Formats: sequence, C-alpha cells, structure tokens
Amino acid sequence: MRYAILLKPTKTGFSAHVPDPPGCVAAGETWEETLNLIREAVEFHLEGMRLHGERISEPTSTCEYVEVGPPHGASSG
Repeated sequence: MRYAILLKPTKTGFSAHVPDPPGCVAAGETWEETLNLIREAVEFHLEGMRLHGERISEPTSTCEYVEVGPPHGASSG
C-alpha cells in the first residue's frame, strides 16, 4: 500500500506524520532517517492492527499543493 506522509523540518531534524492510519509519527535527524523511521512506524502500526483483528482500510489521503500570491501589503522585493 502507498501512504501519504507529511515531512517537515524541526529544530533538531525532521518530523513525519501519516494521516492514515492515524497516529503514525516519526522524527529523525536527517530526511532519509526520518523516511526510514516513518516507513517502519507504518509497518509496525499495521502489524499491531492485524494482531488485534482490526480492519486495515486502503489509504485515502493524498497530497496536493496550491500556489498563492504574497500576502496583501507585502512588498515584492
């Protein structure tokens, strides 16, 4: 299965969040480490769901970007 993740920089590295299944988060010092950790977190989470007899739904979250102009009153430099 393919899961959407949100990665963002933090003061100490990076954090990752997976919308579905909810509750999957990871943090690492580098982008690559964080990607590996979130992959492991999803696998561990799904394994736990299976062991508890929970239904694992197909991922439904997607990622898209929108572009907006500068805030009103901001100079364009």
